[in-house]
Amino acid sequence: MTAGASRRDANAPAAHLPVLLEEALAALAVRPDGRYLDATYGRGGHSAAILRHLGTEGRLLAMDRDPEAAKAAAVRHGGDSRFLFYRLPFAALDEALAAAGWDEIDGVLFDLGVSSPQLDDPGRGFSFTHDGPLDLRMDPDSGQSAAAWLKTAGEQEIARVLKEYGEERLARRIARAIVSRRASAPLETTRQLADLVAGCGVRREPGKHPATRTFQALRIAVNDELRQLDEALNKALGKLAAGGRLVVISFHSLEDRLVKRAFARVARPAPGNRRLPPRETAPMGYRLVGRALRPQAAEIAANPRARSAVLRAVERIA
Repeated sequence: MTAGASRRDANAPAAHLPVLLEEALAALAVRPDGRYLDATYGRGGHSAAILRHLGTEGRLLAMDRDPEAAKAAAVRHGGDSRFLFYRLPFAALDEALAAAGWDEIDGVLFDLGVSSPQLDDPGRGFSFTHDGPLDLRMDPDSGQSAAAWLKTAGEQEIARVLKEYGEERLARRIARAIVSRRASAPLETTRQLADLVAGCGVRREPGKHPATRTFQALRIAVNDELRQLDEALNKALGKLAAGGRLVVISFHSLEDRLVKRAFARVARPAPGNRRLPPRETAPMGYRLVGRALRPQAAEIAANPRARSAVLRAVERIA
């Protein structure tokens, strides 16, 4: 969700381009009369493309917990009778399907991470390049902001979150600096946190700010992203109709690892893939669709936020 595609959706707002758009559509194999779920609506780039492939009998249900996404969906697709939207986290996809009266679906798309409008709005607190409140919540109406969490979390807990969710090598040093800083003045803004991390001697990776891993870790923790993803993947797999496909676009290794494990638990491996369970021991019922896909050079050049995206797909077989 954090990236753009090389082929712009003609109806999409200029601020956001859906990543791996054509690849996602091909992986979903959209049928004109099918029922599909876009579990991470964002600003609707993927949803708009799916709707273009649906006929009058097709239906698309979209979800997002961000209130701004709900507003964007109402404006963009509110007049389309084939479209339904629920403001819910994707782990509640079973609730959305029940509300729509759907027992099963022909395809599900997860486009994980942060959308470009979220990153580009300083008021949401996702970006360390623009100063704003240190929030980082996908849904600002619920839960605890990153600033509030950092005011009370213990040093060891902060270090654990930075190490596990951000894979930050200097997690303990940063945690110690945060606790020391808040003794005199709590961290309230994105710029304050970014400057503190930079001052801890974090090595700048090519094309990345020193605070990238810290912000990723806090975002994952504040939004409970990994638990939500694991729960949502299991629910989505159970709701697929025969021939239905689950397509996931992830943006960092922790997400992708969960996706690979979820698929490996149920699916036959793609031919030649020896890292997944062998065919004779894998449970019947699902198969991997091709191999992992990454953006082409042209897409990355058009939007560098696409560079870390990985697409994986699985199909339920009769």
